[in-house]
Amino acid sequence: MKPYGSSGRSRVAVLVVLAFLVLTSATSFAAKKKPAKNYQLVPQQITHFHLDEPHTKAGFEYFYNAEYDQAIKEFQVALDAHPDDPFAVNHMLTGIMFKEMYRIGALDSELYAKEGFLHSKQFPIDPKVREQVKELTDRALKLEDDRLKKNPDDVDALYSRGSTRGLKSTWMALIDKAWFSALRSAVGARHDHERVLELDPNYTDAKMVVGMHNYVIGSVPWAVKVAASVVGLSGSREKGIQYLYEAANGGGEAAVDAKIALALFLRREQRYKEAIEIVNGLAASYPRNFLLALELANLYNASGNGPEAIATYHKLLKEAEAGTFPNAHIEMAWYGLAEAQRGQRDLAGAALAYEKVLEFPKADPDLKLRATLGQGEMYDAMQKRADAVKCYQAVLAADEKDSPRADEARKHLKEPYRM
Repeated sequence: MKPYGSSGRSRVAVLVVLAFLVLTSATSFAAKKKPAKNYQLVPQQITHFHLDEPHTKAGFEYFYNAEYDQAIKEFQVALDAHPDDPFAVNHMLTGIMFKEMYRIGALDSELYAKEGFLHSKQFPIDPKVREQVKELTDRALKLEDDRLKKNPDDVDALYSRGSTRGLKSTWMALIDKAWFSALRSAVGARHDHERVLELDPNYTDAKMVVGMHNYVIGSVPWAVKVAASVVGLSGSREKGIQYLYEAANGGGEAAVDAKIALALFLRREQRYKEAIEIVNGLAASYPRNFLLALELANLYNASGNGPEAIATYHKLLKEAEAGTFPNAHIEMAWYGLAEAQRGQRDLAGAALAYEKVLEFPKADPDLKLRATLGQGEMYDAMQKRADAVKCYQAVLAADEKDSPRADEARKHLKEPYRM
């Protein structure tokens, strides 16, 4: 009975699934919903660690508070003490990957809510980080394969290899935009974790990735399910949700990641109350994590509670400016506020909030383009055509010629945007 495992890569795998969700389109998840079963979350975070030593525990606390530099330092101490442990390598790999993805704005869940991200440019990655990621990935896979050659049924090695493959698939999908290579690695991750569960059904962390894959494959259209079956993938939405609850309640290193995945899928299911409760709990447990606080505001907005979303964004902005969150991407909160105000028909407020996004020189270029386009649409809605045209021209000057944003800008230049 081993509910522990390698952390963070489960959370990374969530992003791969998000990409898959967009690839199969939002319309694929509509009708024929069965009544939701009531599962209960245990109010606990991580209680079981594979490396039961203080630096690993401290590293996770820093990691989930988005204090990546401190997390990496702790994981490095643990790795130095356990150089041949693939779990220690995966912890380090996770910290380095997430630090870089947070820096470039790749962890914003709103980025994956629209199909435009599939056509966006590759993120500008630090070459040194890219080299570190490759070195650590290769190192972990070698350690895992060496153990599996000695004992093919080594559940820890199988789980760890699945975790490394999950990390690799995320990097290839989100950073390199190598979708098919990423899918192959993701399939390998699932197969490894399914084998773990065959050998030890109580290894709850393995239900994290298997649960996510089950939910996704169980949600897509029949034609996509047939294609997935060719590579040995099947799925059930109900089983996926059940597995995620079991992973979340298992107390292993994937427990927090499972809750994040649950919140994302429950949002997709329009079960907003449950998703909000989960994210609210996570934000309380990790009060320095800007992205969790941001996701709470995003959930209020997605649920149709615009006034509560606007109040939460304002609270978030106030706390961020006061230094509550380390290295906060405040521009993301301004963009979320703009979207919420837009939904409440506060056109002037939304235009101002979109403009605030543009004041951050290090903001993700794609986010800036989305904000510029949104600002132009608000100007059009306010009958400020000249200002709107300037925004659309700015989008065309900076964006790819065949991107969805550029297409929208060209369309609005021909005919003013209307709400």
